[in-house]
Amino acid sequence: MAQSTDVHRACSVARTMEILGDRWTFLILREAFFGVRRFDAFQRKLGIARNILTDRLKHLLRHEILERQQYEERPPRYEYRLTERGLDLYGIVLAFIRWGDRWLSEDAGVPLLLTHDRCGRRLRPSIVCAYCGEEAKARDISYREGPGARRPGAAPKAKDRTSQG
Repeated sequence: MAQSTDVHRACSVARTMEILGDRWTFLILREAFFGVRRFDAFQRKLGIARNILTDRLKHLLRHEILERQQYEERPPRYEYRLTERGLDLYGIVLAFIRWGDRWLSEDAGVPLLLTHDRCGRRLRPSIVCAYCGEEAKARDISYREGPGARRPGAAPKAKDRTSQG
């Protein structure tokens, strides 16, 4: 069997981690989802150094996950707001909450209770199939390469000699 390699694969996980793969980035996103908008509030809530916060905010702006909106003219002051691209990351944050609640909660229980405002019940984050509504679990999912699986100019994937026919 030919050995598999990801060198020439365009991987959505890898590309996403290039942008988000940092602890501070996820904590900034968490606070943005909780309604934090201003630099000083991010710094106070997170206990993060100003230079690190500045760097991460610039990074999120560059990748269009946050946008700056001026709220004061003199001196000019800005708020950081989630863009549509940023709002689309909410599922990832919920997945982190779900995993942390399940595997890291101590005897006192989960640190944050989520309520689904539409039905008024406690939310248990879940990823479901958009077609059948069933929860998507790793053992129930199969994978195959899509049209964007290889980077332009990459060598074609070696054939698996065991599956000829």
